[in-house]
Amino acid sequence: MDDRSLVATVLDGDRDAFRILVEREQVAVYRACLRILGRPHDAEDVAQESFVMAYRALGSYRGDGPLGGWLMRIATRHAFRRLGQRRDAAELNPEIGLSAPASDPLTALLSGERERAVRLAVAGLREPYREVVALRFFGELSLDAIATATGRPLNTVKTHLRRGLERLRADLGREVAA
Repeated sequence: MDDRSLVATVLDGDRDAFRILVEREQVAVYRACLRILGRPHDAEDVAQESFVMAYRALGSYRGDGPLGGWLMRIATRHAFRRLGQRRDAAELNPEIGLSAPASDPLTALLSGERERAVRLAVAGLREPYREVVALRFFGELSLDAIATATGRPLNTVKTHLRRGLERLRADLGREVAA
């Protein structure tokens, strides 16, 4: 079922059609939220809340691009809002794999700290750079898909991505030097 038909079916009251959308997009949305938030529990919550938000706003979907891109925009924005609201508490990331016999706890800790620094640096970018960088690297969308999802020309998306990455390099370089 194509995106427009799926949306029309959901708007006509068929909740099973929305279930199809959730099943089709849930892995990508969760993965993007996890990359932004770094915590599986938070990522699950934000992904679920994003689907609820999308369901309520489905009437605003214009059909210009893929429904998955529209949904990814909702999810990444919500994940960054959650990231900005939470107080950081020490939490062991279960994906680090400290129980693996060959893993080095110091390396795992440093890797986790670097990932956290990157997430916070992306969260600190101004719009539209944050959105484009997040959709590209956390949401794994192509530049064409980002252009379609955001309604921006492709060259503008490329420029925003380049400028966002330059700012990230500068911010992360200062952090490493500190």
